[in-house]
Amino acid sequence: MSLIKVEQPGFLTHIQDLGRYGYAHLGVSASGAADAVSLRLGNLLVGNPENAAALEMTLVGGTFEFESNAIIAITGSDFEPKLDGNSLPLYTTVDVKAGNKLQFSATKSGARCYLCVRGGIDCSPVLSSASTHLLTGLGGHEGHALKKDDTLSVKIAPSNKGFLHVRVSPDVLKQLHRGGAVRATLGPQAEYFSDDAHAAFFSTPYAVSEESNRMGLRLTGSALTRTIAGDILSEGVSLGAVQVPQNGQPIILFVEHQTAGGYAKIANVISADFHRLGQLRPRDEIRFEKISIEQAVALLREQEKLIGRQSLLPI
Repeated sequence: MSLIKVEQPGFLTHIQDLGRYGYAHLGVSASGAADAVSLRLGNLLVGNPENAAALEMTLVGGTFEFESNAIIAITGSDFEPKLDGNSLPLYTTVDVKAGNKLQFSATKSGARCYLCVRGGIDCSPVLSSASTHLLTGLGGHEGHALKKDDTLSVKIAPSNKGFLHVRVSPDVLKQLHRGGAVRATLGPQAEYFSDDAHAAFFSTPYAVSEESNRMGLRLTGSALTRTIAGDILSEGVSLGAVQVPQNGQPIILFVEHQTAGGYAKIANVISADFHRLGQLRPRDEIRFEKISIEQAVALLREQEKLIGRQSLLPI
């Protein structure tokens, strides 16, 4: 078993997989990678199952020393990764030798990057997942973000014999990381909001508040007025739901969202754009585009076709 020593953890670095599902009735949201597409691609690059545990870094990356040889891939935003001072490419497999030091800086684009290691980070699952649920202290490395001098174990992977070093097709990356408006369908309480509120939500920009976290992205911009006063009876809520409290400022429920809530929901970000939420930084601008449920399903199917072995090219 190989080990990785955390020399510097960065701003907020923790272990994530694709989350723990099936426990919302117990009040436990899925958690998991904020940008699941980048995590999945990183694991595909190093020959792991897509759900293998990896490191998610936020805004400022850490410094790690490898005590054994390893094969890694770095995906997501550009944190200017360097191996013993030499710059590394993103979305490409890289050989690491025992004693090498991997260093990340502050992000140049987006909010999060992922370090995937062949074999996957080894930690005991909690409720069927290795993901760290920061708000409750579940899972990951002792339930918290990484600290200086923590040591991580890497699972023993199959033999590297026959393993091909690959990169993700630039064309696939371009399609997956599209810009423009975040697409959303109407929410279950869309009729609670005035025509002016709908027009404002789907046509004016909002800024991501610095009060945002993995529980929710708080937005500031045009206040959304109601035609039906008061809150609703608490009901189950989902990832990407856009709640609107009494102040009229939207909140996008994120990966560690509460599992029930009583605020009316004007919209829901589509599944194919969830990963884009994970790359939003404080003060970033976001716009919304209204689409139908049928369009949302078609877009998710298109995205899934892009993510797989067929998206990888030999180096």
